Order: sequence, then structure tokens, then C-alpha cells
Amino acid sequence: MDFTHILTDPCTMALAIVMALSLVILCLYYGLFFFRIGHYKGPSRKKNPPPDDSLPPVSVILTAQNDGEWLRSNLVYLLEQDYPDFEVVVVDYLSTDDTQFVLRLLSDNYKHLKVVTLLENANGYQGLKYPFSIGIKSAKNDILLLAEPECMPMDTTTFRWIRSMVKGYTHPHVDLVLGFCGIAYKPSLFNWLQQYDNLDYSVEYLGAAALRHPFTGNGRNLSYRRSLFLKNDGFIYHYNIPEGADDMFVNQNSRRRNTTVVLDSQAFTYVQPQPTLRQWRLYRRRRTSTHIYYRFGLKCSRLAKPLSLFLFYLSGALLLALGTFPWQILAAALALKLFWQILSTAQATRRLSVKPVIYILSPLFEIYFLIANTILAIFPLSRKKKLK
Repeated sequence: MDFTHILTDPCTMALAIVMALSLVILCLYYGLFFFRIGHYKGPSRKKNPPPDDSLPPVSVILTAQNDGEWLRSNLVYLLEQDYPDFEVVVVDYLSTDDTQFVLRLLSDNYKHLKVVTLLENANGYQGLKYPFSIGIKSAKNDILLLAEPECMPMDTTTFRWIRSMVKGYTHPHVDLVLGFCGIAYKPSLFNWLQQYDNLDYSVEYLGAAALRHPFTGNGRNLSYRRSLFLKNDGFIYHYNIPEGADDMFVNQNSRRRNTTVVLDSQAFTYVQPQPTLRQWRLYRRRRTSTHIYYRFGLKCSRLAKPLSLFLFYLSGALLLALGTFPWQILAAALALKLFWQILSTAQATRRLSVKPVIYILSPLFEIYFLIANTILAIFPLSRKKKLK
């Protein structure tokens, strides 16, 4: 191939350089996050588990608001955990369904279930930060394990969710333990989109924590010390923001040394997928609505992947349209990108117990979410929407 004309064509050279740099950044992203998560060891891979008498007591915290149906079907899996010393604290906040009756029935059979009932919004703030903080202050143990009423441990045969998550506290300097929450699988395109969206989001925050740069967590499977919560005044600095009890707390209090990741399959939880497109869109808007409060440097770093993806396809399409660059090289660059992406995503899906169809279709899903996430950024969640 003769590249002489390319060296004398500034436009072609610029586009080729942009495409090459974008490819490098994308390959680094897939390797540092997806591939790394697939091979991450961490505290959960250590042998010789500690004896039961050395395990710290744990308080599991949930906040319920008209979640009687979820509590009826899921709470027993938390109450039956194989762990020597734990309690489950459920804050019933302004519920008008049968939540109180479900909790009353379960508390008669499980003495380690503590129910805190709040009948009015004492501070006038929206969201669940106030009842959640009440649940934390009502807990008797320092190690807190957070979940939501719709969550279930992924492993329902050994009941070792608490035991597995507590492995993250093998070092005394650890205050925060991040876990993974998946989505129940169903054979439909809508479910696959939710699966990939959850995988991509989870790999990003878990991978960042594995690289010693934690920035957020998922309140559907998250643990931290009660002393850390009280020492840093809990949610007091962002009480006026309805969302982000998990996101903003981890963002403000996680550090290189005090945060770790547990990727033991027995430590995973899962939830049912959103039933409608409207509910899923609202959930995604809620999840990203607090990102505007991130530090400027973090905002810029999180733009690296979508911007590189956009520039990679744009520069490649322009080079192909101009016809001034060998199409064989463009095809090779695209093949390299797709191969490394699918391979890396396959490692992450295997480690996080996600169905293989997700990594096979990941290049298509990636393009879809490049557009969808851009729309989310342009039209953030309205403060006028009433949130749970």
C-alpha cells in the first residue's frame, strides 16, 4: 500500500490519528474494566475462611415504602442467612399497603428482625434518605449491609450472602465494600438491554474501585461501617437531594485504601427487570441524576469512553466516505475493536453470572446506549417528578 498521499493530506491524517487514539482508549477501557473484573481476585478469593466466632456482627438495613409484596416474597431469604450474629432492620416509611402486617407476621417468627415504623415525614425532605438514616441509627452493629425490598441473594441454596460480603473487611482500614446486583434474565430484547445497561454501569464502578479510584456504589448490594456514616454526618450534606443515598455517600466518603470489592458469586444479589420502558427510563434518570454533583475531573474521565466511541465510528465513517484511506486498515481496526470488546465483555459476564447473549450483542448495545445516555445527559431528571 502506498501511504505517500496520506502524509500530504492533512484531513486524512487528522482523521486517521483521531481514529487510532480512540481505538487505543477504547481498548484500554475494555481491558482495565471489563477484562479486569473478569479476572479480579480480591478478598473473596482468599482461602481458609475465618471461624464463625471471629466474624463481626452485621446489621442488614432496608427501607420499605408500600413494598409489602416484595417483603412477602424476598425478606425471608435475608432472614434465613447462614451467619452467626446478624439482625435485619426494616424501616416502614409511610406505607399504606399491607407492609406493616407482613412485617408483623415475620417479626413473630424471626426475633432478629427489627421493625422501625415512621408514620410521618418529620423533616419534609423527599426521597428515602431520612428513613434510611433512621434505620442506620437504629442498628446495633457497626458493619452495615444494605439492600432493597426487591433484592434477593442470587445464591438461594447456601444462604451465604452476608458471610461472603463480610469477606471484604479482612483489613482493618476497610470501611466500604462494594458488591454486584444483577437483573433476572428473561429471553427478550428489552431484558437484554437492561442486562447490558446494568452490566456496563456495574463494571464501571466496580472496575474503578478495583483500580483504587472508587467513585460510587449500588445501594442494592453495599456495605459500610456505621461509624463511617456517623463520623461523616451521614446524608446531612445532601439531604435536599432526593436521590443518591448510596451514590453520593460513596462518592464523598470512598478513598483508595478504605474501599474494596467483593465478587464472590455467593455475594451477588439480583432484582427483577423493570416491567415497562417508561419505568426503566425513570430508573435510569434517577440513577444518573446525581452525577452533576461529581467533581469536575471525575466528570471528564467518565466522558472518555463515550467520546472515544463516538470519534472512532465518526472518523472511520468519514475516512471511508472520503476514500483517501485504505479500507483494509479501517476493517482491521474495526475487527480489532470488536474482538477485544467481545472478549473482554465475555470475561465480565462470566464472572458476574450474566448470560452470554449479552457479550455477543455488546457492540450493538454499546451504540444504542451511546445515543440513549446522551439523551439522559441532555434531559436530566426533573426535580418536579415525585420519586420513591
